[in-house]
Amino acid sequence: MNDAVGPVLRMCEEVEQVIRSIVEDNPDQEVDVLDSGAYVRVQARGFLRVTRASLRRNLGDGFEMRQLGAMLSAFAGRISTTSEEITWTLTAAPASDEGAP
Repeated sequence: MNDAVGPVLRMCEEVEQVIRSIVEDNPDQEVDVLDSGAYVRVQARGFLRVTRASLRRNLGDGFEMRQLGAMLSAFAGRISTTSEEITWTLTAAPASDEGAP
């Protein structure tokens, strides 16, 4: 997939619920899930997010965003984290040299 962004999750008991949360939080995106045995790559074109609300809905009220960080072995794109959500976006394009000689 071109322009793919998203997490690479270590295989664990909660991985299916995390994937379900990501899919729920991105209803207008085609989310690909690539299972490689020891890890799962979850990706979409250009933008992907997961919210604390969906994680708690699928994993229980006690789930904290920092717990997802422990499951994250890598990611594609630029990551932004808050206490309420994690987003992955494409890396900003290099500045244009339009005025350069």
